[in-house]
Amino acid sequence: MWDGTTVLPFLIPIIAIAGFFLVIALRISSAARVRELEIRERIAMIEKGIVPPPEVDPGGFEHALGDWRLSHRRNRPSRHRSAGITLMGIGVGLMFLIGFAGDAADQGIGVGGFIAIIGLAFFINSLFEPRRTWRDDLPPRSPQADPPAATSHSSLPPQ
Repeated sequence: MWDGTTVLPFLIPIIAIAGFFLVIALRISSAARVRELEIRERIAMIEKGIVPPPEVDPGGFEHALGDWRLSHRRNRPSRHRSAGITLMGIGVGLMFLIGFAGDAADQGIGVGGFIAIIGLAFFINSLFEPRRTWRDDLPPRSPQADPPAATSHSSLPPQ
């Protein structure tokens, strides 16, 4: 005999997951529609001979200039350093967890030590990376003409 109460606990997560995917699909669809309208607006401005300001397409503007802040964050040595320290902490924690809670000190040292050594490798890798400043990521400046020479006119009276 089929009882609806035995199916209900399995039906709730299935409906929740399906609803989540539906919401994600609607968000993607609406974002694509907004992007299409932005592109059409930009094309209409160009056809009328108006140069669209950078604020209309901030993503394209940042891409054209090269967003040095993001590239600086992506390549900095401190990311490897923090990953190494985190992995070393996880490795030592696993050593203690497996060693004491599982009464298997040899296996704890093996598993936790392996992860701790990977963390140590990340940490050492961060020490060999060159330190970069935000100026390293800026595009090279174009040569400019020398500024005009200052005139000798002064508003101060001669002494």
